[in-house]
Amino acid sequence: MRAILQMAAALMLVGCASATMETARGTKPTAQLDSHKAPELVAQCIQFSWQEEKVFGDDASGYLEPRKQGGFTVYTREAEAFVDVYPQAGGARVDYYAQKNDSVALQRRAAAATCL
Repeated sequence: MRAILQMAAALMLVGCASATMETARGTKPTAQLDSHKAPELVAQCIQFSWQEEKVFGDDASGYLEPRKQGGFTVYTREAEAFVDVYPQAGGARVDYYAQKNDSVALQRRAAAATCL
């Protein structure tokens, strides 16, 4: 029973994050970056860099999902920050979105940029 409640709570959070991401995608990304690397490598690198507890402490989270339209999405809890990584000629395009313009958002953007 306890496991069912935990799974239900996790699914509700994913649903909230998805709605937040879809709303943000209707606006201009906070930053757009290009890479010569394969999209899956860029997405995995961003995921791992956002999970770095030494940098992000309790906010260290990074979840990776394939997109139905192709590419990948990497996001944090409650989608405070997320990236959409798309294939493009010769590599990948990264659209970075952040709910806030604070130091954590800048750190996540910088961490994503190191994966290019």
